[in-house]
Amino acid sequence: MPNIGPAELLVILVIALLVFGPRKLPELGKSLGAGIREFRRGTAGLKEELEGSLREGPAAPAPAAAPVQTVVAQAVVPAVTPAPPTPVAPQAVTPAPAAAPAAPADDAPRS
Repeated sequence: MPNIGPAELLVILVIALLVFGPRKLPELGKSLGAGIREFRRGTAGLKEELEGSLREGPAAPAPAAAPVQTVVAQAVVPAVTPAPPTPVAPQAVTPAPAAAPAAPADDAPRS
C-alpha cells in the first residue's frame, strides 16, 4: 500500500472541505480526535492487563482430587404390547348401475 504524501493529503482535505463545508469540518475533527483518544485508552488498558497476567505466570495447579467417575445414562423405554387385531366381517360389494350417456351438445352456431 503506498504512503500518503503531502499532495494526496491536500487533495483529501480539499474534498472533505467541499463535502462537509467549513462549519462542520472542525466538529468532525474534534469528534475524530476524541474517538482516536478513546481507542488508544482502551488498547492501552488491554495491553497493561495482558502484560500483568503474563508477569504473574501460570497459576498453581489445583490439588489432586478424588478420581472422576463417569456415569452413562440410558433411556428407559416402557414395553408396549400391541392390541389384539379386531376381526372385520366380510361384506358383499355390488356395482352401482351405470349412468346413461349424456346427449351430445349442439355445437352449431345459432342465428
